[in-house]
Amino acid sequence: MQTIETKRSKTFLGWGIAIVLLIAGLFAYRYLSREKVEVRTAKVTYQTLISSTPTNGKVEPTEEYQAHAPGPSIVKKLYVDVGDKVKQGALLLSLDAVDAQARVASAASALTAAEASHNDMASGGTQEERLAMAGDLERARNQVAQNEKDVAALQQLQQHGAASAAEVSAAQQRLLTAQSTLSGIQQRSAGRYSKSDLGRTSAQVADARAALAAAQSNYAANVIRSPLSGTVYAIPVSEYDFVPAGEDLLDVADLDRIKVRAYFDEPEIGKLQRGQDVTIIWDAKPGQKWHGHIELAPTTVITYGTRSVGECIITVDDAHGDLLPNTNVTVTVTTSQRNHVLAVPREALHTDAGYYVFKVVNNHLVKTPISVGVTNLVQVEVTSGLSEHDVVALNATTNRDLSNGLEVQTTEQ
Repeated sequence: MQTIETKRSKTFLGWGIAIVLLIAGLFAYRYLSREKVEVRTAKVTYQTLISSTPTNGKVEPTEEYQAHAPGPSIVKKLYVDVGDKVKQGALLLSLDAVDAQARVASAASALTAAEASHNDMASGGTQEERLAMAGDLERARNQVAQNEKDVAALQQLQQHGAASAAEVSAAQQRLLTAQSTLSGIQQRSAGRYSKSDLGRTSAQVADARAALAAAQSNYAANVIRSPLSGTVYAIPVSEYDFVPAGEDLLDVADLDRIKVRAYFDEPEIGKLQRGQDVTIIWDAKPGQKWHGHIELAPTTVITYGTRSVGECIITVDDAHGDLLPNTNVTVTVTTSQRNHVLAVPREALHTDAGYYVFKVVNNHLVKTPISVGVTNLVQVEVTSGLSEHDVVALNATTNRDLSNGLEVQTTEQ
């Protein structure tokens, strides 16, 4: 009896051990065979972080000459082609100057007439008028002299009783009349024209001279020379074209000295400062870059199309005639640069309820709060919370959300 009970106990004990081992095996199998979440990771490293702001802009010459038609005319001769390099004073273009030449001749004639009129007035009249006045003056003097002789002769005759008192009185009256006539002629000869008359003719001379100078300048403007050394970059006219006054004829600029007028959206203006580095690209020359710096930061906000922007002037430092005026370019301003700072990819940063990342420790994710500094589109500066060579998770290769304690299989970026 005792032997049977002992056998039964041993049997139950064996079954219990077997069940425990089976359960333990099942847990071990599930633990060892469960699927780990595959995540992309990156190491925390020291890097240089650059923050930048891109926008559009337009190329302009720093120094240029735009020739315009001084008046309606015809293009007579072109002496240069687009792309020609010219020296200061080089002949560029000439216009038909027949009308301008006629205006010079007319102005010169008007000046001659004004000067002659002024000189005549300053001399007391024309030569004919002066000769007539001199004749009148001579005749008046002769008449006075004759009347004086007549008076003297009659007075002597009166003393001898040969002439009456009435005859002497009449002779004296004729003398007074002749003397009055002489005095009037002398006064007219000495002060024929007033100071105001002379001032008027002098002003007419000055106006005529100014008109002649303007006509001569207009005539000279029909022969166009370059006031600077540079490159002819635009000629919108052809020989024998009719051009109205003010029409653009050609453009010359030093293409080694150019600038870009860039337009930054209002929220970006506060980041811009004079001297910041700029990179410039032009779609017409892919793969090529130019470099410059901000010469003038925005001082006000203007309306540009549908945008509120700040206008910024950028000096191009390495232009060699290969960046053409009036082209549309893309500029990127480096607004800040941090050298040798700990950084992680921006996609590793989580911002809900503070800044944190998931650090990978022994194939498990550990939620790690961090402090951040400068950020750009792809990197984030880490000021505390991580060390160099730490590994952080970027994202899962599936749609699985990352969480604290999640076991993972890592794939380094």
